[in-house]
Amino acid sequence: MTTEPKEPTRARTIDDVATRDLLAYGDDSLTPIERFQIGFVRRTFESVPFDRTVRFLQRHIGANWIEQSTKNLRQVYGEDRLPRFERDASTILVANHRSFFDLYVVTAYLVKRGMPQRLVFPVRSQFFYDRPLGLAVNGLMSFFAMYPPVFRERKRAALNLASLDEVVRLIKNGGAFVGLHPEGMRNKTDDPYALLPAQGGVGRIIHAARGKATVIPVFVNGLSNDLVRQVGSNFMKKGPPVTVVFGKPIDFGDMLEAPPSPRLHRKISEHSLDAIRALGEEDRAIRASMR
Repeated sequence: MTTEPKEPTRARTIDDVATRDLLAYGDDSLTPIERFQIGFVRRTFESVPFDRTVRFLQRHIGANWIEQSTKNLRQVYGEDRLPRFERDASTILVANHRSFFDLYVVTAYLVKRGMPQRLVFPVRSQFFYDRPLGLAVNGLMSFFAMYPPVFRERKRAALNLASLDEVVRLIKNGGAFVGLHPEGMRNKTDDPYALLPAQGGVGRIIHAARGKATVIPVFVNGLSNDLVRQVGSNFMKKGPPVTVVFGKPIDFGDMLEAPPSPRLHRKISEHSLDAIRALGEEDRAIRASMR
């Protein structure tokens, strides 16, 4: 997720914000191919047969190959802290962001152990939504989990408000498992425990979806961004361990009852990142014990 963009200058009410539609809001900003692909993936949620098919594929194909490609090096901690996942409820997973594959590895583990919800991972619009091949890759690699698009161009930053609202809509509809990164972008520093500053977009989603989703933190460490190398080392059973540390659901106190504002949204994101950071310290201790 990106930094929470500023609202357009024209006045809007809270109800307007809650019902902002990505396709309508982006009428003058989306290209024809972006419009087509957003509409196509959206229909996979709205069509019952299509939605059931996607859920089946995510569960029985997507989760299977990821599980087989990581299980020999992956070590999971804190699973006993997780709540029970209900098919018609929604969950928000907040994670640190070191690798392109963080969320895939974590959710594959949960799906193979009974998590029944449909996966949703907001993704950058470049390639995945502005090129025909992007739709194919999205379908084949994640079965359309990569949705909705996040726009990096400054001139289109306001579109991200509609993308955030699209995520909230899916959460409120129920049955969604949404993976988010409070840091907003991949952390490329040498220190996996030095997290980037929290961005407001995740806090905006959590606040708008209050009461409709459980928020779970996780810290992931050890994944490579080289897919071939990562999968190869797993099957050879040689390589650095991939550690996953789950935390208990986050308590936001009275923050979710306060009126929405960019400052509040940033505060909620920071609170989420604090929970992830604490899990990072657990991971540090776990890895120290492995030596």
